[in-house]
Amino acid sequence: MTAKLVAIAGPLKGSVFPLVQPHFIIGRERSSALWIEDHAVSRQHCVIQSEGDQFKIVDLGSLNGIRVNNLRFKEHLLEQGDEIEIGQSLFRFFPGEEPEELPEAELDGLCVTILMRDGTPDPRRMARELEILHKISLSLSAILDLEALERRLLELIFEAVPAERGAIVLRGKGSEGVASFSRDRRPASREPMRVSRAVINRVLRGGNGVMTNEVRKTFGEDRILCESGVCCVLAVPLVSFEKTQGLIYLDSSEATASFEEDHLSLLTGIASIAAPALDNLRHVKQLESENQQPETGINIEHSMVGHSPVMRRVHQFIAKSAPTDSTVLICGESGTGKELVARAIHRNSPRAHKPFLAINCAALTETLLESELFGHEKGAFTGAVAQKKGKLEEADGGSVFLDEIGELAPTLQAKLLRVLQEREFDRVGGTRPVRTDIRLIAATNRDLAEMVQRQAFRQDLYYRLNVISLTMPPLRERREDIPPLAGYFVQKHAKRVKRLITGISEPALAFLRSYDWPGNVRELENAIERAIVLGSSEKILPENLPECVTDANAGASASPPGAGFQDLLRESKKRLILKALEQAGGKYTEAAKVLGMHPNNLHRLMRTLNLKERPGE
Repeated sequence: MTAKLVAIAGPLKGSVFPLVQPHFIIGRERSSALWIEDHAVSRQHCVIQSEGDQFKIVDLGSLNGIRVNNLRFKEHLLEQGDEIEIGQSLFRFFPGEEPEELPEAELDGLCVTILMRDGTPDPRRMARELEILHKISLSLSAILDLEALERRLLELIFEAVPAERGAIVLRGKGSEGVASFSRDRRPASREPMRVSRAVINRVLRGGNGVMTNEVRKTFGEDRILCESGVCCVLAVPLVSFEKTQGLIYLDSSEATASFEEDHLSLLTGIASIAAPALDNLRHVKQLESENQQPETGINIEHSMVGHSPVMRRVHQFIAKSAPTDSTVLICGESGTGKELVARAIHRNSPRAHKPFLAINCAALTETLLESELFGHEKGAFTGAVAQKKGKLEEADGGSVFLDEIGELAPTLQAKLLRVLQEREFDRVGGTRPVRTDIRLIAATNRDLAEMVQRQAFRQDLYYRLNVISLTMPPLRERREDIPPLAGYFVQKHAKRVKRLITGISEPALAFLRSYDWPGNVRELENAIERAIVLGSSEKILPENLPECVTDANAGASASPPGAGFQDLLRESKKRLILKALEQAGGKYTEAAKVLGMHPNNLHRLMRTLNLKERPGE
């Protein structure tokens, strides 16, 4: 008879693995004869070699080694009943005889060997269930939203198990409290899912799966099960880091439906690989909802994504400056999120219940901006048919955010200085001063200190604005925030355009990480939105990204797979640009016309491709 390993402890507890290969490799690599998804296990951990009627286990240079009967060996000749410890799993070896009957506790778990009536594996069922497990493993790495992952898990479970309804139940803060996500196989059904407390308690307290096709016999007259007309129930625990974190619950009210041992085995396997991911996403969701930052003890309300060290300093700045009425100056490159910081300061201040008004000083002409800020009296100029209050007056008691403050005209700088000094101003065409109580938050992407030296900005106004200042970090200085930012924008725009996007492929994510993002977060959002609109797959791929993102990294030594194609594309663009410049006699404007692009875009592309521009052009 075939020698075999029986898992008696660990994540594969209860599984039986026939040693049908002469070199039976065990490891974390998916191609291994026995694949163990455990970080304590090396990719190729060990091998069991058959030598006639004998079997020898050999360590393949693993990090944590192997232990046989609690002793560490590099290689060992196996005997019946030997217990082999690999990572968190414990196996018992049987050389060919039928294994002695194991205790009931050791038999409870996943049996990956699916047998037909004659005792041979059923290839069709095995293929179907392996496909489902493969889909689930892909979903675990691609879906970063807890509810979306729970929905996808139940959809895949319904493909293999004849359940009518399903729910994923996770422990709440208390030992008994639970939070659940439920789904009905029938898309049109909107009936709320009711999960039996008796089933939940048995699984959570006992730590074992439950399967019954005779509900009344197993659970007596349970009120919820009786009212729902449930005939059969299947539930298995979600165990992560040796703690039962919840359960997967399935039931059916159909008289012809029934669950089998194979369904219990499959569901146990799904639960074993899904539990850590569900537990991690649940903790992430709790942290996001509570805005917890244990390192600094900061608890503020904001709309910013990212918890890199530099962003934690930004959060700390908001927490300290928000309770005051001091004027704030926010500096930084365009697209770094200066307005988000301004809104967060207002939202966490005593003025939060009062207006927050934002004005872009570069978006209006001097005359219009003066009227927009200070208001005007009736007849003050042509078209002023009625009195109008300005933003400074409308925001009384609240906050005013002046973006691009460096673009403010000199006359308006003088009027704004009076507001900061005296808390009063005159409407355009007015003779009576208007009092206002506002907090001013200003932002600029220019160097105001250098502008003061050039006398392009009033020195006294600069000192009035620069009471509390913050420089927002560019995205290239907080690259660890790129994946969560990209994930947030994927969810935002996929929902808006009504497309199913499961995530970002690793090659595409590598391009996003290594690009310098001169347009910062705003440019990243535009790139993700473009990829979603123009892409056709469920994942964002490198070819969906803007060319400037992939071109800038095509020659990098750490380029993702497929960079060879990008190298060729980059060289082709260089040749086209040089040829167009030659035809245009070195004139960039004419060369841009030849290429059918705007001159600014040509300059940007040349910088990206490291093509030097000629002086004076």
